[in-house]
Amino acid sequence: MQGLLSYLVSVDADKTANVHTDPHLVAGSPAMMAWFDDGILDQDDADRIAAFLDRPRKEFGVEVLYRDQRKNAPRGPDGKAQLLKGDVWHCSLSLSAGERHVTDQEWGDIANDFIDQMGFSEASGKAPCRWVAIDHGTSSKGNHHIHLAVSLVREDGTKASVHNDRSRAQDMCRGLEKKYGLEELSTVHASRGYEPAEKQTAIRQGREMHRTSLERKVRAASTAASTEAEFVRQGRDMGLLMRPRYAKNTTDVVVGYSVAERPPKGERPVWFGGGKIARDLGLGQMRTKWPDTAQGSLEAVAEWNAAARNRRQVKPQRGPAKSEYTVAQQWAIHTANAEEMADRLASLPVDDHASWAKVARETSGVFAAWSTQLETTAGPLAATAAELAKTAQLRDVRQHTKPVPLPSLASSTMLLLAAGSNSKTAAQSALLLQLMRTSRAIYDMHEQSKRLREVRNLGQVLSTELRPFVRAMPDPVNTKGNIPVTAAPGRSSEQDLPEAVRIARRGSPMPLGAVRQGSVVPSTAEPARTYQPTVPGPEKDYGR
Repeated sequence: MQGLLSYLVSVDADKTANVHTDPHLVAGSPAMMAWFDDGILDQDDADRIAAFLDRPRKEFGVEVLYRDQRKNAPRGPDGKAQLLKGDVWHCSLSLSAGERHVTDQEWGDIANDFIDQMGFSEASGKAPCRWVAIDHGTSSKGNHHIHLAVSLVREDGTKASVHNDRSRAQDMCRGLEKKYGLEELSTVHASRGYEPAEKQTAIRQGREMHRTSLERKVRAASTAASTEAEFVRQGRDMGLLMRPRYAKNTTDVVVGYSVAERPPKGERPVWFGGGKIARDLGLGQMRTKWPDTAQGSLEAVAEWNAAARNRRQVKPQRGPAKSEYTVAQQWAIHTANAEEMADRLASLPVDDHASWAKVARETSGVFAAWSTQLETTAGPLAATAAELAKTAQLRDVRQHTKPVPLPSLASSTMLLLAAGSNSKTAAQSALLLQLMRTSRAIYDMHEQSKRLREVRNLGQVLSTELRPFVRAMPDPVNTKGNIPVTAAPGRSSEQDLPEAVRIARRGSPMPLGAVRQGSVVPSTAEPARTYQPTVPGPEKDYGR
């Protein structure tokens, strides 16, 4: 506790990653707020606050311990990971740089609500924990935030539980965002984060983060593959190192996998589990889109075993499978599939999250494959793939029904991977326009669902970053005349193509059209809710 408080009140730029300004309390235990109120804190104050927070632990002689779960952690005499002291619970509540200004009084109410809901106060029906919330200014990236320091030894000497605290804290934050009129993060989608050290290492070495480039390649390979064995072969063709994770005591039951970039000579590969790169790239989720047959399982295991031993592929396959159609006809067929997908999104309810995730996953995979072929460094195609991939990742897949059947973009992804790095054709432009229509539909879905962050980020990518690439593509041609199949009922006519061209060329979002079925937008207008801060009074024994 002493070390944490010393850091939170420090204004020495040499000792903190972010320069702290005017550190002060915005909330805390009643006695703490009566003692210090909102004055600027110094190191002497930090010592006294830490001693106050730590007093129950010392007086009752209680120790809170937990197992060190870090990799290569030292082991104790019993062979288990060593025990570490864990009596301090610390987290920060942060706002994005573009968020509205939040006053100290609002921060105080937010902190008190958060502590109540996490079970650290009398609201839990137990003795309270001692705690404080400190505001020390805005971070170097413009994020206004507060830090909460909580002693996990309650006033009566019992220990507070922090079981499942990370997911519970996220749930609490979604409710607080709604209550206080702040930008609400999605409760449906959640992409994987990264460790700060990963980004700093990549910056020092002048490269993209490993997990970012790996996600793009794995996503492209997954989208292009029609079987698990093809996924392994495609990933290895793209230069990935792949190794399976077997069920315990087996060498023929694959339950997971890890991937790594092929490192320069003399360096060790950096491995990531598929599910740790992205929620939808775990082997279990990917298997849901591949046929489950005995022969397919045998072929997949054979390819996984070859990859684990760095041996040749069992059944190498370069490029798309042979077809009775010419390349031009294949492009026409795949563009028609993409168009049909875009058309069907007009009637897809906004609350069919599994189907929208599937659409975003396929579209992201096509852009990812295109990026691997055309971009030597991450560019607009990679950025588009990354932004769409966020919609492809559901926070909890088990809460949603199965996606509705939709056309697959696997074959078009395979064509792009085989097209070559110098290929920019009019047929590809026709496919791009349909992908832009699909991306636009995903944008509209987020807008109708009031997901402001997704709307802002996806709109920025489509209207700004992707625009130069769209303009550099050849003029699209009507490929429908070359389609050797009958058009599906309800498919858009040729006159829709100029509309798609305008969307792609302009890039910026169009005015919102008709509300989709299942929209979360209320049918009647309601006045916007404004936050009303609580007024300290006799019932509130903490001041500000």
